Amino acid sequence: MDNIQFKGIRARLGKTQKQMAQLLGVSIKAIHSYEQGWRKIPHHVERQLFFLVSRVSNPEGDQIPPCWEILNCPEDRLENCPAREFNTGDLCWFINGTCCNGHVHDSWEKKMEECRRCEVFLTQMKGV
Repeated sequence: MDNIQFKGIRARLGKTQKQMAQLLGVSIKAIHSYEQGWRKIPHHVERQLFFLVSRVSNPEGDQIPPCWEILNCPEDRLENCPAREFNTGDLCWFINGTCCNGHVHDSWEKKMEECRRCEVFLTQMKGV
């Protein structure tokens, strides 16, 4: 995630820098540094931001089909998938250890490279 994306998410959530700092459990100085591009946005902050956006993207709480149905995952892949195990099919991108495309990613960056192209993630992150 870059500083432009970070600022866009903060604007989408309608939060001040102070409010965003409180939501993310970081200092206002950290928020300012992220937005100016002086500091790399940590993975846990990126993850939390995407989670918050996912909750505002569906304010009515409409039932989103689970990722494994949308992506037609084969049954053998689902046996070891934490998204299915914990019934988080709308938050598959949030859960580490998911086996999208048949393999588990060894880092958050690699997982998110794939998620950023995925229909499930893109549906929830419209405009991000």
